[in-house]
Amino acid sequence: MNSIQYTDAATALQPVQSGQRVFIHGSAATPVHLLEALQAKHTALKDVELVSITSLGNVNFDRPELRGSFFFNSLFVSAATRSVVNSEAGDYVPVFLSEIPQLFYRNILPLDVALIQVSPPDAHGYVSLGTSVDIARAAVETARYVVAQVNPKMPRTHGDGFIHASKINALVWHEAELPVVDYSSAASPAVEKIGKHVATLIEDGATLQLGIGTIPDQVLRNLTGHKDLGLHTEMLSDGVIPLLESGVINNSRKKLNTGRSVTAFMTGTQKLYDFVHDNPSIRVMDISYVNDTSVIRQNQKVAAINSAIEIDLTGQVCADSIGTYQYSGIGGQMDFIRGASLSPGGKPIIALPSVTGKGVSRITPFLKEGAGVVTTRGHVHWVVTEYGVADLFGKNLKQRAKALISLAHPDHREALEKAYHQRFIKA
Repeated sequence: MNSIQYTDAATALQPVQSGQRVFIHGSAATPVHLLEALQAKHTALKDVELVSITSLGNVNFDRPELRGSFFFNSLFVSAATRSVVNSEAGDYVPVFLSEIPQLFYRNILPLDVALIQVSPPDAHGYVSLGTSVDIARAAVETARYVVAQVNPKMPRTHGDGFIHASKINALVWHEAELPVVDYSSAASPAVEKIGKHVATLIEDGATLQLGIGTIPDQVLRNLTGHKDLGLHTEMLSDGVIPLLESGVINNSRKKLNTGRSVTAFMTGTQKLYDFVHDNPSIRVMDISYVNDTSVIRQNQKVAAINSAIEIDLTGQVCADSIGTYQYSGIGGQMDFIRGASLSPGGKPIIALPSVTGKGVSRITPFLKEGAGVVTTRGHVHWVVTEYGVADLFGKNLKQRAKALISLAHPDHREALEKAYHQRFIKA
């Protein structure tokens, strides 16, 4: 496309002004080159609000010289933004991932600028949002000014991510490796056991949703003997590739998108990015579709596998904060927990190690003061630790407390039993 004109990042960002709200493309598509250029002009800016979900790469906005220039209003907190979100220069918006596009479309968080990263234009002038369509599609459609970092390393993915270059106000050519996250590193014995326990809950013909981290990877390693699995998940990583290549995941029994895997974004290694490039069997879709409960429930036997920071004896799940410290976000956990519970034969699963790295029990009498409840005790069904599996659905408070104590680390069961008696056994 000879008619397409490129400019440099500094020129492309000249229209960004003080007091504006700027969207940042997320995950492996984080436009680090554009963000570095934005930070470079901080002395000319004041009170620019940044909104994003997960960010990867060198995007540190928790720097003294940037205070007053930028405020990071996160829709999901990640390692790169955790410090600034928990400072006076940032904050967090509790919101279901499926509903974030409505914040843009309904002008609750109207966007002045969207900074995205895309694949090069094809012969027809279309670029692809690549690894992250999720909330980026809505951001591009609603922002008044769109700047794209055009990266030949960005895979061209099928689904909702195609945008004609004419719809983008400024294109900046910058080749760079995408961020790499490898979840296949050696897992702890506890996580290995959790993976095996969760795999026993998954039936042939099930549709999988996988959260982030080593537990989903361990679950996938234990599914090689399964048949006709489907994939409808908000997030994709390397662990699914062997199952897709072997035909274990073939999406043949899904009611929607039969024969195709569906995701909203992906983060992994170069192997994953190469695998999804121009691969029509992988559909990268808008988050308002992927995480819509009414869509999720139409597939059969949806197994939604998510994790938690802690869970109390009544089944309340904290997955986004450590006390008042904002660690991550609501994300799509509730979208899929509810969708799976309504799916024919579905199983919403919360999987977590019984203790933290410091040996503190994750199964607790009460959540920490200030902790956020992401999955309520009315929504929780299956809970899995390295010590086994419990189905809390239909159980009363005493029954579920006993079931959860059986999943706790033996070192903490006596204290939990004492808490049980103090709460439930009347003298």
